[in-house]
Amino acid sequence: MKVPFLDLSLQHKALREPALAALATTYDATRFCLGKDVEDFEKNFAATLGYPQAVGMNSGTAPLHVACMLAGFGPGDEVITAPFTFISSAWGINYVGARPVFADIEEGTFNLDPARLAAAITPRTKGIIVVHLFGQPARMDEIMAIARKHNLFVIEDCAQAVGAHYEGVPVGIIGDVGTFSFYPTKNLGGCGEGGAFVSRRPELHTRARHIRVHGSDRRYYHDIVGGNFRMDGFQGALLNVKLPHLAEWTQRRQAIAARYLQGIRLADVRLPDQPGYGRSVFHQFTLRHPRRDALREHLTKHEVGTDLIYPVPLHLQKCYASLGYVVGSLPVAEKAASNCLSLPIFPELTDAQVDHVIASLNSF
Repeated sequence: MKVPFLDLSLQHKALREPALAALATTYDATRFCLGKDVEDFEKNFAATLGYPQAVGMNSGTAPLHVACMLAGFGPGDEVITAPFTFISSAWGINYVGARPVFADIEEGTFNLDPARLAAAITPRTKGIIVVHLFGQPARMDEIMAIARKHNLFVIEDCAQAVGAHYEGVPVGIIGDVGTFSFYPTKNLGGCGEGGAFVSRRPELHTRARHIRVHGSDRRYYHDIVGGNFRMDGFQGALLNVKLPHLAEWTQRRQAIAARYLQGIRLADVRLPDQPGYGRSVFHQFTLRHPRRDALREHLTKHEVGTDLIYPVPLHLQKCYASLGYVVGSLPVAEKAASNCLSLPIFPELTDAQVDHVIASLNSF
C-alpha cells in the first residue's frame, strides 16, 4: 500500500466545484486586490476561530514583518525566537534591522523552553516571537510571565497552529499579536500564498491595516511608512470555501495522531508530548529516533512517505553565520534536527493507510 507524505489533490478535488464557482464570481466582479472576498474571509476567520478581528495578508511572512514593525523593533534591539522552525519565524526581525537571538527548545514539544528563553534575555531584548510548532501550543503562561517581567512585546507565530487553543484561549491573542499562514500545505491552505494578522489590541489592528496598504487609510494619503501586504481576492474567495471544513479536518488530524500514538510501539522512538494545557492541531506528526535516516529508508521501501522538518536549525543556517552560533550552541534543537522524522498526517488519509504506516514503522 502506498501512503504519500501529503496529497493536496484529494482535498482540492473534493472542493473543485464550489472553489471554481467562487473564483468565477470574484473574476466577474474584478475583485482582485482586497475587496469583498477578503473582507468576508476576515470576518469569517475571526468569527470561526474566536478573534475580535483579522487582517488578511499576502503571505505568512507578511504579518510577521508587520508585527515587528508595530512592535517598534529596530537596530540595536534583540528579539528572541526558537531555532527549530521555518526561517520565516525570524525574517521579520531582520527586516526591521533588529538582531535575532535563538533560545533552545523543549525536547518533547519542539517549542521554546521558558527557562532557556529567560536565560537569553539581555538589556537589549525587546521582544519574543513564540512559535507554536507543528500545531502544538507553547507554554504561554510561563512565557507571558517572563515577557511581563521584562516588558517585552510578544508575537505568536501561529502559522502551523490554526484552531489550536492554550488553556481554552485561541493561540494568537495571548500575546500582543498573532500571525497565520495559508500556504497550500497548512491546515487551512489556500491555492497560493496568504496570511493573517490578529490581536487583542484594537489599535494594532488599525495600524496593521494601514501598513498593509502602503501606510494609507485613504487613497494617495500616507500617514506612516507601510508596505504592500494585501491579500488578493482569489485567495480570499478560496479560503472562504475551505474555512467551514477546518473543524472537521482538524478533528481528522487529531484522530490520525491518536491512532499513531496508540499504535506505534517501536523501541527507541520518542513520540511528541501531549501536554495538558493545549491539544495540538497536528500540522505535523513528528517523532524522533536515533537511527532516523535508516528508519526513513525502511519506510520508503514500504512506500510510506516521510519528510525531514527541519534538518538544519536556524542558528546553524549559513545566512546567520555572522551571529556567532556554532555546533553545540543549542543542543536540544540540534539533536531534534538530527533525529526527527515527520509521518503522513492529512485529513484525507484512510484508516488503512494510517495502519500501514504504523505496521511499517513497528517492523523496523
